Amino acid sequence: MKVTLPVSNATAITTPPSGPPALTETDIPARLDRLPWGRFHSLVVAALGITWVLDGLEVTLAGAVAGAMKESPSLALNNAQVSAASSAYLIGCVLGGLFFGWLTDRLGRKKLFSITLLVYLTATAATAFSWDFTSLLLFRFITGAGIGGEYVAINSTIQELIPARARGWVTLVINGSYWLGAALGAIGAVVLLDPGFLGPDMGWRASFFTGAVLGLFILLLRRAIPESPRWLMTHGRVPEGEAIVARIEAGIQAQGLTLPPAGPPVRLRELRTVSTAAVARSLLRDYGRRTVLGLSLMTAQAFFYNAIFFTEALVLTSFFDVPSSSVGWYILPFAAGNFLGPLIIGRFFDTIGRVPMIAGTYALSGVLLIGTGILFQQGLLTATTITLAWSVIFFFASAAASSAYLTVSECFPLEIRAVAISLFFAFGTGLGGVCGPLVFGALIDTGSRTNVLWGYVLGAGLMIAAAIAELVLGVKAEGRSLEDVAAPLSSTPHS
Repeated sequence: MKVTLPVSNATAITTPPSGPPALTETDIPARLDRLPWGRFHSLVVAALGITWVLDGLEVTLAGAVAGAMKESPSLALNNAQVSAASSAYLIGCVLGGLFFGWLTDRLGRKKLFSITLLVYLTATAATAFSWDFTSLLLFRFITGAGIGGEYVAINSTIQELIPARARGWVTLVINGSYWLGAALGAIGAVVLLDPGFLGPDMGWRASFFTGAVLGLFILLLRRAIPESPRWLMTHGRVPEGEAIVARIEAGIQAQGLTLPPAGPPVRLRELRTVSTAAVARSLLRDYGRRTVLGLSLMTAQAFFYNAIFFTEALVLTSFFDVPSSSVGWYILPFAAGNFLGPLIIGRFFDTIGRVPMIAGTYALSGVLLIGTGILFQQGLLTATTITLAWSVIFFFASAAASSAYLTVSECFPLEIRAVAISLFFAFGTGLGGVCGPLVFGALIDTGSRTNVLWGYVLGAGLMIAAAIAELVLGVKAEGRSLEDVAAPLSSTPHS
């Protein structure tokens, strides 16, 4: 005998006493996608999107205080050690993303975006107390692990809570907010490294401690964010998920906004865990073309970004004799270009479409970097003009990089979304991000502008190759529900 339990007006769960898994029919995805923008969505963007602000703060501080850490009596780092500290942070991002991504799909989004934030703020506070190169490497590694876990948990949650029609622009702007953190880090470094204030040794320590203070505030803000109803519906907790959606809807209606009719429901079978074999089968067989695309986009943007930005301070100080205490001022226009890019052109990813916009921004970024590299090699740029050139390049490159995260987070089934994001993030960051600073650090140490140019050509070539991959393999996901772009593994056709 089968027992049917009514859960809500749109949901029914069929629970057989034995045999096949229980079947659930729910309109949770349709109800979330039909919502008009309200205060709830703004809260999600503020509380979760600030992860990128933290990462921007960390990366900028690492670059801006590089000179100060070289001058610090306790550390006395050389260029290779500065680059190694940056790579330790990125290695932590890779391993943290993998580990916390696995947990995010199993334990839920909300638990993990709280745990990973705690890891981050504890480790970045510890970085301020580093006493030698080894301790610095350890604390930067753990800080990176927290941020890597944040990327996975937050990307999953945002994708699942934001309505389909705004998903592209919101994701790009949130990823672009990284550069608000970069600007904050640049200003903080300029002030704290001022010889008349704290000086190089105490200044770089105080700079890192600011991240922990910001993290505590965010932890309190996130308490108001619920678990993802989409995650709940695939883990046998449909009533709980529908109750959360109902509360969101009530808040929207309390603002005087009207709820449009919801689309059709989805039908799911209970699938609480996904095996490693099922993940591999989905990525390599069912979505093989999307896997190649995701790896191409993530690797190219990671090398492009990390190679240049992690070593920007070294280029300015080594080739243009910019004092280490003034590097932060050069980061500000660079950060502005990076934030304005997704903000201004991000909407076109939802209107013109994913494929033309992703391919276009990747290709244009590569071409502009080659041109800038040639001018640099010929000695035709000053510290000011190369900064302006970087700002123009990354106006487009910032949108391109953000679109890589958008692609890998919306193009795979819900049950493996966090694991998929973590795998692509790990591969892209591991291959492109960790190698980039090491390669560029070594090229800069040669003192040869020609060698640095070849590094720029390599990064540009990867971006152009990724643009071609997007044209061939890209997914037209604009305006479509996540379940339409990639059906849940637990979905079943309606009879």
